[in-house]
Amino acid sequence: MNAHSEMGFGTMSIHSGHHKDAEGALAMPIYQTSTFCFDTVEEGMAKFAKEIPGYVYSRGGNPTTVELQHKIAALEKGEACVATSSGMGAIGAVLITFLKAGDHVICGECVYGCTDFVIRDTLTKFGVEVSFVDTSDIDMLRAAIKNNTTMIYFETPTNPTMKITDISAVAQIAGEKNIKVVVDNTFAPPPVQYPLAEGADFVLHSITKYINGHGDVIGGAVIGNREDIALISGSSSSKLCGATPSPFNSFLVIRGMQTMELRMERHCKNGLAIARYLEGHPLVDKVYYPGLESSPQYALAERQMHGLFSGVMSFELKEGIGGMTSYEACRKLLNHLELASIAVSLGDPGTLVQHPASMTHANVPKEKREEAGITDALIRLSAGLENIEDILSDLDQAFKKIDL
Repeated sequence: MNAHSEMGFGTMSIHSGHHKDAEGALAMPIYQTSTFCFDTVEEGMAKFAKEIPGYVYSRGGNPTTVELQHKIAALEKGEACVATSSGMGAIGAVLITFLKAGDHVICGECVYGCTDFVIRDTLTKFGVEVSFVDTSDIDMLRAAIKNNTTMIYFETPTNPTMKITDISAVAQIAGEKNIKVVVDNTFAPPPVQYPLAEGADFVLHSITKYINGHGDVIGGAVIGNREDIALISGSSSSKLCGATPSPFNSFLVIRGMQTMELRMERHCKNGLAIARYLEGHPLVDKVYYPGLESSPQYALAERQMHGLFSGVMSFELKEGIGGMTSYEACRKLLNHLELASIAVSLGDPGTLVQHPASMTHANVPKEKREEAGITDALIRLSAGLENIEDILSDLDQAFKKIDL
């Protein structure tokens, strides 16, 4: 067990997984090397055979990346972690490792557009049967399970509709039938939400987002038990997908994680304030944010997300603003923002906004997109770390310009 596993989240973010190197460096060095040398042929043979510990080639293991993996596993309360070069690298590695032709996977009806593409189009080419289901409806989920169902995959909150799935309820159903539960926790990382503690088998992250938190790294991670993670890291992520992060990117994420507790507190605090502002705005029709007491899923979110709720939300503009279509109104609002940036990411220091129907989910068939609630009127916002008064002021001036 990690020596810091019983300490506070902020302490763990700084100290978990860290060991001083032979030179006594305080910060984990960047082992910027493709391969590692052996003193003898016998040593090389033993390391390749895993008879002795050590590194042989950075695609399969690197000291900087190993520290990152230990740190992420500790924060998610998991046994082991494999880091990848992108969030999609993590998703693909899990799907490839644990699905085969003839299997049936249940996927949440609303997921990230690239995830939707891989599951809807790519998996089916290899003989995997797929059903898209609203996993927040436990009865609907139970009814979708077949004799060949081997995996249930979902996001909570969903991207971008912010719908919550009861992880423990899904895990209980899946456990009865030996079905693996995979949760994408990108929108609500620790200390907000802990899917493994709720019974999930795997938790995934695009560490590009909140875990790194600085908008300068692309990366992913899978966390689970040691045996399953060994299967992923030993074949899919390092060999078939080749999705190994660079040592420099691992170093940047390690650095970013040290302020994660403070950042998440500010993101969530700002997120709630923005959601409340939007809920009361006359040009806004609906706000999708589980931290609002008006949300039908507020009680579940309060329990499962430990009262933090994330800094991401979506909202819909009212129809007919200034005689414009929904898309035109969204475009005008976003184009008039001065502090917030139009960008398809989240968890950055700065506030980000985007239009899912024309950006992150543009490759999802329009009919399926609208069934999942991703309309032309929908805008997704990621609350940054700016002073809340400045974020609200920026939103206010942009709203005034679309209502002329």
